[in-house]
Amino acid sequence: MFALTCSLSASALAQEGGRGVLPPEATPPSMDDLDAPTTEVEPPGGPAPAITPQDGDSASDLDRLFQELADAPDARSAIPVVARIQRIWMTSGSATVDLLMRRSALAIKGQQLGLALDLADMVVRFAPDYAEGYNRRATIHYLNGDFGAAIKDIERVLALEPRHWGAMSGLGIILRRLDREDEALVTFQEVLRLNPHAQNARKAVEALDKKAEGQGI
Repeated sequence: MFALTCSLSASALAQEGGRGVLPPEATPPSMDDLDAPTTEVEPPGGPAPAITPQDGDSASDLDRLFQELADAPDARSAIPVVARIQRIWMTSGSATVDLLMRRSALAIKGQQLGLALDLADMVVRFAPDYAEGYNRRATIHYLNGDFGAAIKDIERVLALEPRHWGAMSGLGIILRRLDREDEALVTFQEVLRLNPHAQNARKAVEALDKKAEGQGI
């Protein structure tokens, strides 16, 4: 049900357009808004090897890992579980795609967003069923302030990987920036259902709850 609601909300937002939705005095989007890292950003020394799962991790292990994440007693113990889930999500099976992803991360770090977008476009063309490629491109669109395009890519991520809390958090951040706080609250609550140790989502839920109660943020 959440995925359907999220998709409908995202579609409506995307149709409203992306740029120019924030007032001029608003703080520009930045990587500091986001929970997830941009993944490896070290310059590749020659062709990048494919990112391979550790200890037999594979897509079939995700259910077990999500259960381990739910059962983790604290954020520290959740760190290796989160890392293994993200490793599976990052595994493309293609050295070319992995190289493009690494270089797009470098371009983001260097604030070369045009180059980063070109590289992410290549990723989704080469690997149209690779959710992390759309997630990377959504991040770049967000940093460019193109919320409509970011939302379209988030929709694609969640169609391919409905439990992708990083993409879901990105949607929540956009909804919050657009003052659609009720929808943002529901989105961040779903993030916490999937990853109870997502600190940015927890802070957002607490702040939105306080504001809804009339206490102010």
